Amino acid sequence: MRKVCEILGVVPITLRRWEKAGKIKAIRTPSGQRRYARSEVLRLLGENQPEGVRAVIYARVSSAKQAGEGNLERQKQRLERYAQEKGYEIKAVIAEQGSGLNEKRKGLDRIFKMAREGKIDLVVIEFKDRLARFGYNYIEKYLNAFGVRIEIVNGAEPKSLQEELVADMLAILAKLYGHRSKEFRKKVREAIKDIEAAEKAE
Repeated sequence: MRKVCEILGVVPITLRRWEKAGKIKAIRTPSGQRRYARSEVLRLLGENQPEGVRAVIYARVSSAKQAGEGNLERQKQRLERYAQEKGYEIKAVIAEQGSGLNEKRKGLDRIFKMAREGKIDLVVIEFKDRLARFGYNYIEKYLNAFGVRIEIVNGAEPKSLQEELVADMLAILAKLYGHRSKEFRKKVREAIKDIEAAEKAE
């Protein structure tokens, strides 16, 4: 089953759902394992499968300044264009401003709800950190459990977005130590040094 999922670009629960709906036929071995005929897989590949993929587009920026400069709108447009070129059925376009460290974002909650209700097959994002600055793997596993996979349009985050990481780190430090404390200023200096050292090491 795993190999078939890789070829078709889906997760196991989606393959089982297709089998139940009669979209693909499976052969059961005496031990109860599923086997799929090569002809069945080729048939699905020949049906231009992406047209049946229900996708939600998710775009995010951290600050109001970025949103005001049009970064959020341009990100959303790039993702929409990408999904249209792929032939995906766009079920929703979610664009929001908020820290990647905030797990209580309304847009993210909406994605989870759509996944639980079986309304989407795919979440399209530009970079991993658009979903979460930390804990991306947990979000991916949660979505996979409902047959939803994540498609990342670009690979590594460009250095121009590293300023967002600084802002997110400062927000955490401010909550821990308070904006005006000496400890906060000390931690800010340490954080900036760590980031600069990491950039030089690249």
